[in-house]
Amino acid sequence: MNRSDLVRTWLPDLRAAVAGLYPDQVDDVVDRLVERSSRAADERADELVQRDHRRLIDQAWYQSNQRVGYMAYLDRFAGDLRGVADRIPYLTELGVDTVHFLSVLEPRDGENDGGYAIRDYLSPDPRLGTPADLRDMIHGLHANGIDLCLDFVMNHTSDDHEWAVAARNGSAYHRGLYRMYPDRTEPDRWEQGLPEVFPDMAPGNFTWDDTLQQWVWTTFREFQWDLDYSNPDVLVEVAGIALELANLGVDILRLDAVAFTWKRLGTNCQNQPEAHLIAQALRATVAMAAPATILLAEAIVAPTDLVGYLGRHDLERRECELAYHNQLMVQGWSMIATRRADLALRSLSQLPDHPGRTTWFTYVRCHDDIGWAIDDDDALAVGVTGSGHRAFLAEFFRGDFPTSFALGTPFGVNEAAGDERTSGMAATLAGVTSALRDGDAAALSHAIDRVILLYSIAFGWGGIPIIYMGDELCQADDPSWRTDPERRHDTRWAHRPTFDDDLAALRNDPSTCTGQIWARIRDLVEIRRSAGVFDDVDTVSRPFDTGNVHVFGWRRDNPRWGTMIGLANVGETAVTVTNRPVELAHDLLAPNDPDPWLLRPLQVRWLADPGPLATSPS
Repeated sequence: MNRSDLVRTWLPDLRAAVAGLYPDQVDDVVDRLVERSSRAADERADELVQRDHRRLIDQAWYQSNQRVGYMAYLDRFAGDLRGVADRIPYLTELGVDTVHFLSVLEPRDGENDGGYAIRDYLSPDPRLGTPADLRDMIHGLHANGIDLCLDFVMNHTSDDHEWAVAARNGSAYHRGLYRMYPDRTEPDRWEQGLPEVFPDMAPGNFTWDDTLQQWVWTTFREFQWDLDYSNPDVLVEVAGIALELANLGVDILRLDAVAFTWKRLGTNCQNQPEAHLIAQALRATVAMAAPATILLAEAIVAPTDLVGYLGRHDLERRECELAYHNQLMVQGWSMIATRRADLALRSLSQLPDHPGRTTWFTYVRCHDDIGWAIDDDDALAVGVTGSGHRAFLAEFFRGDFPTSFALGTPFGVNEAAGDERTSGMAATLAGVTSALRDGDAAALSHAIDRVILLYSIAFGWGGIPIIYMGDELCQADDPSWRTDPERRHDTRWAHRPTFDDDLAALRNDPSTCTGQIWARIRDLVEIRRSAGVFDDVDTVSRPFDTGNVHVFGWRRDNPRWGTMIGLANVGETAVTVTNRPVELAHDLLAPNDPDPWLLRPLQVRWLADPGPLATSPS
């Protein structure tokens, strides 16, 4: 498909999105975006053009069961950009072919929200290396068959970004890229509907700037200035940056805080219809020039809002190809705390199917805290209250509930709103840390099983499963954040440790918890890659009622490879599943077990036809 064909293919999508955003300026805005895309296409390197051609042939590359992801702060994982080359053998040994490196681009000096206050979208953090080092790193990853996902912070810039500097220096154009107010009249009106994202660190949503003599909209932190997407110049500028990142060779652009991009008075300014139109416009603009680059929605939103970022609307739209399955993650942790699967069944059953050309990032942990996104109606349907269950989960995972095995740390506590989120590595939250502290071998075995249960759900659901750095090594929280003056105000640094080379040296030692978890995650990688039922083309996963409140079940019907049944016993006793939607006698995870419907405590099974259609070509 040549350049003109790509424009013809995507132009209707672009016009429809722009018409919804700027109905009085459609032709002008579309022309500007197409011009940006055309310029980017002309500047695209030959090797990336070839990458485009390959992916236009295999348009479902990101839906393949071969995909396995890894998420890490680049500096914590490899030291700097050049150090990534030394880690590539480790990634390939683990089975990773997609890396999501966090905090790569240049942030502001001083506090920068873990790198999410961006000063320069097109240069790496100087502490990591040079622009040439970034290009070399991307080339090295691609040469080893590894795709790169980078953050694209599109809701805001840092307060020392060149646009913010120009605004302070009097540029009317650049002031128009942000939302600014001369007094508290308008901010006070907006605040009536706005929640506080970081109430303990940055109360309120507006910050006074002495130079501007204006109140600036700052949803997240006082040094992160929200962009004003009601001004079409913002969309054009942001799309231009997205195209330049694609031309660096970034395979997946993670649209950070996309749900916050559109503001509407009287609402919480999240998940507005225009936020989806912005994503759709970016999707079309990037695809015209760089079809090898796809979009990942960082939309940690209510379950009913989630699939919208994959384009599921009254009229289906091409939006982001990927989104985080936040609800699957939250429900996994809820299940191991309650030892029950009924809330997960109810919640995940409410999600509409994602469109056929899209899929999920499935994960157990990530760089962020866990917000206990429990829907009130879902909670009531299983006999609890949403507020009560959220409070229980916060208490349980900070280790204060009587039966808790967790040692998590609170984050973002808002007593007025009754909200508390949780920080901690998987090992800490699943009970490994407490078992090792207590020298309790039985508790340690159960804790390891919990980690593997959660990863087995993430790997078995479909999509691109993501391993969070350190989880594969049973790495615990980093205690040094408490004494670091630059980090001690933010408990999320507890689960952002430095890669532990000493633990990595134990990964092949089965006598250690590191060796056990490493081996079992490697098994998940290889078994998933060998089984075509985990290919996501025209396939979705749906939960089903197993007939036992302690067993979470899900089903995948793949038109090419057949049916797969996933079963996870989150309870503390062995159970036999009697509600069997289809009789399958082969467990991919334990093929020699005589009774695949019998599950010991914390066991997961992947049941599928063992015949030739269960195995995909390598």
